Amino acid sequence: MLDTYSIRQDEMPKEMRFLLDSYPRDSWDAHPGFKEKTKHWLGAHQMFRRVSERIRLDTEDLLNKDMALEDFAQRLSHYGGSLVGNLHGHHGWEDHSYFPELSAADPRFDAGLEMLERDHADLDKVLDDFTHTANRLIKLTTLEPAQAYEETGHLHKTSETIEAFLKRHLSDEEELVVPIILHHRLRG
Repeated sequence: MLDTYSIRQDEMPKEMRFLLDSYPRDSWDAHPGFKEKTKHWLGAHQMFRRVSERIRLDTEDLLNKDMALEDFAQRLSHYGGSLVGNLHGHHGWEDHSYFPELSAADPRFDAGLEMLERDHADLDKVLDDFTHTANRLIKLTTLEPAQAYEETGHLHKTSETIEAFLKRHLSDEEELVVPIILHHRLRG
């Protein structure tokens, strides 16, 4: 499904991970510059990973007939709305506030920043498709349950795409951003 969208599938180039060798992921917690704001930002990323996984697993439960269609529609409305709304807000804040702050602190961040912003634009397209499909499926739950089940296959593929995209994108973002924060003692 990733090939349906123009989403970068390669890892972030090594030259963009310029501070990661000095500040490896397993040392972040112990660093004196690792403050609450950064922990909250990483916590939001963990929440996105969990919610995208939950949506995929719920969709699989429906496809396997382990969940009632009405229950699925309620959960999809809750988790899907939460994921899409929070991702849009989070990425908007990153693009307009957080990333410019990091760029000002370390211009070496700019090449990675451009890549992450393109990721955000690409993810917006996937989220729009997801929203359209999820809303259609929720409406069909009461109007045409048989068609709702047919729509579930497309929703499942889109949820797999979102989950895979977030796994790669959020990891790249964290491994670019957190070392800059630690190196420059930002966000304290």
